[in-house]
Amino acid sequence: MDDIAIDVRGLHKTFGTAPALRDVSLRVRRGEMVALLGASGSGKSTLLRHLNGLHQADAGTESGIQVLGRSVQQGGRIARDIRATRSRVAVVFQQFNLVERLPVVVNVLAGALHRLPLWRGLLRRFPAAEMARAHEAMTRVGIARLAWQRASTLSGGQQQRAAISRALVQGAEIILADEPIASLDPEASRKVMQSLADVNRDLGVTVLVSLHQVDFAFAFCPRTIALHEGRVVFDGPTRALTPARLRELYGAQIDELLPTRATTEPSTAPESAFADVALRVA
Repeated sequence: MDDIAIDVRGLHKTFGTAPALRDVSLRVRRGEMVALLGASGSGKSTLLRHLNGLHQADAGTESGIQVLGRSVQQGGRIARDIRATRSRVAVVFQQFNLVERLPVVVNVLAGALHRLPLWRGLLRRFPAAEMARAHEAMTRVGIARLAWQRASTLSGGQQQRAAISRALVQGAEIILADEPIASLDPEASRKVMQSLADVNRDLGVTVLVSLHQVDFAFAFCPRTIALHEGRVVFDGPTRALTPARLRELYGAQIDELLPTRATTEPSTAPESAFADVALRVA
């Protein structure tokens, strides 16, 4: 079990009378990069929010979530030491969650606040070691030259890479990326996904990224977990998601999963891996 980063068992979640998650069980190993695929309303964001205790599972169920060997919640009860677990798990949201009036570097350094005295954050007096860590993180994702610009001046893709930098400064062992490219153009999307893939490959950070674009799953994620109407309907190698299987799983919603351009492959991906799928699905 030491190699299991995320362990979810029997997760149920209902909002009012509408079921959002139905008996979801899955495991993600340390160092994996996994796509959480699904059309809108499939339960992807709801699942991610359960993994760090932002949502509670339905009470009275036997559901359980463990992250990095620590309990996050059991039977709908959040663990008392959830803050210690959250310090090891970063969330990259669709809407960036940066303070737009502050410089990029200050936003990135927010990742260090959990290990610093409160006064340092309030006065923005960060130790030299943390400044160096922030510079290294921004360099890794290609935005170091923007460090002292206001966050509001950055493009959407640059802001999302700043959010990834913040996760690195945090020292996260897991990144939960919730639709990080949903509002970006194809080129910005590719850069954000490549940054996540580089962090996964070079630093061994476990990445679970929710997507509704199957082409990016093919290009960057060896494994895909697909959700439909709150259930896990596929869990396996991304290459096994054949056009016939996609139609079977999503029916009329398949159009939402299709690429607008087949230009997302990183240089290390097989050149024809998704292009073939895109042509045959279309």
